[in-house]
Amino acid sequence: MKRIISIISVAALLIAAAGCGNNPKGGQKEAEAQAEADSAAAVEKTMKTMEKIAALPAEPVFDIITSLGTIKVRLYADTPKHRDNFARLAFEGFYDGLQFHRIIRDFMIQGGDPLTKFPDKVAEYGTGGPGYQIEAEIRPEHHHKKGALAAARKGDMANPMKESSGSQFYIVQSEEGCRHLDGEYTIFGETIDGFKVIDDIAAVQTNQRGLPTNPVKIISVKLDEELN
Repeated sequence: MKRIISIISVAALLIAAAGCGNNPKGGQKEAEAQAEADSAAAVEKTMKTMEKIAALPAEPVFDIITSLGTIKVRLYADTPKHRDNFARLAFEGFYDGLQFHRIIRDFMIQGGDPLTKFPDKVAEYGTGGPGYQIEAEIRPEHHHKKGALAAARKGDMANPMKESSGSQFYIVQSEEGCRHLDGEYTIFGETIDGFKVIDDIAAVQTNQRGLPTNPVKIISVKLDEELN
């Protein structure tokens, strides 16, 4: 079933014109031409992504392929902003190579921070994102059951509207441990297969911040062709 896209962010590419050799005007023209070409390519890429999202079923299934196995998640139709944002980032390869940077056994596993690609930014893990937040879509019928897929966010003091991170998400490992989060965070999907993988990730050795001693990576997030 096809549907209308609820949200899509189209990013503009800003390219600075630079001089070249002894012919600054010629160099500027070349830079401007390259900027136009890059912008056209970005628009074309975005349009293709939009077409893919428009063709998705109301509740698509995505495979979160990790270094410890695959977690299959179904995204909810009644959280369309989060659904389409997650799908867009997946199609664009945003999650490829990122780490689960916060793992707490008997609680949850968290990933989606682009800073986790850079070892020298380890002190900043948990603060990164795509540069925007998403309006909360908190539904009372969705609970933090095991395997629930939810959006991370800043605390209430800095974020009284409970807006979600643009990319960071967590997956519930323990319903009991996460029950107190009901009504506070947007739950936008659920695990349908791969519960053992969640447990395996939650069991890895971590430091006091919940960062694994040996990185647990998201290899990629792919649309499950068999289930859509």
